[in-house]
Amino acid sequence: MAIEYSKDDAVATIRFNRPDKLNALTLSMYDDLGRAFAEAGRDDTVNVVLLTGAGEQAFCVGADLTESIPALAEGRFDISEWDPAHLKVDGFFKPVVSAIRGLCLGGGFEIMLATDIRIAARDAQFQLPEAGHGFVPAGGTLVRLVRQIGYAHAMEIMLTAERFSAADMLARGVVNRLVDAAEVESVAAEIAGRIARLSASAVQTIKEAALTLQHLPLKDAFRQEAALGQRAFTSDDARRGLDAFATRGNRK
Repeated sequence: MAIEYSKDDAVATIRFNRPDKLNALTLSMYDDLGRAFAEAGRDDTVNVVLLTGAGEQAFCVGADLTESIPALAEGRFDISEWDPAHLKVDGFFKPVVSAIRGLCLGGGFEIMLATDIRIAARDAQFQLPEAGHGFVPAGGTLVRLVRQIGYAHAMEIMLTAERFSAADMLARGVVNRLVDAAEVESVAAEIAGRIARLSASAVQTIKEAALTLQHLPLKDAFRQEAALGQRAFTSDDARRGLDAFATRGNRK
C-alpha cells in the first residue's frame, strides 16, 4: 500500500510509502490518506497519530505531477475532494505528530501544517513552490500558515516559492525540533507515546480549543473556553485522575 496504516497500543502510524517517487501523492493515495485519518478518528483506542514517510529522501513532495496535478488543472475534480487528506474536516481533534526527513514540498508541506507537533531532520528541506507554477497552496496552507506563524514569515514562504532549510523552519516556528535524520521517527514516536499516555479527552479538548477559539471575539472565546473546561472537569477521565491523585495522597 502506498499509504500504510498501523497501530501500536494507542498510537496509529500513517506512512507515505512511495519512496521511489519521493512519496508523491497519486489520486488514490489522497483518497487512502483521507481514509486513514478517518479510521484513526473513529477508533476510540487511538489517542495519537504519527505521520511520516518511507525512505530517507522525502517526507512527501506533494501531488504527483504526472497524475494528480494534471487532473486538478483540467478540472476533472474539485480540490475540496482532498479535504480529508489535508484534515480540512470538522471534529478531528486527536493530536498528530509528524516525523519529517528529506524533502517536504508542496502538498507534503501542506499536510505537515495539519499536524500539531513536527520533528524534522536537520538536513530536511521545505518549499511551497506553487506560485512558481501558476497555482496556489490551497490544501489548507492559505488559511493555516498565517495563523500558525508570523504574517511576514508566512508571506515570505508562500510568495517567494523558495526552498528553506530545516533551521529556517525552526526559526520561523514551522517545526518544533531538529534532530539527526536517523533519530527523527524515534523522537516523534516517543513524543506521540508520551501524549498517548495522557488523558485522551483532555488532549483532544486542548486541540479543539486551539483550533476553534483563537479567532472568536474575546468575550465569546472565554465563554467557550469555560464550556470546554467544564466539560473536561466533569469527564470520566477527570474523575479517574482525581481519584488516583487522592489515593496517592492518602498513601503518604
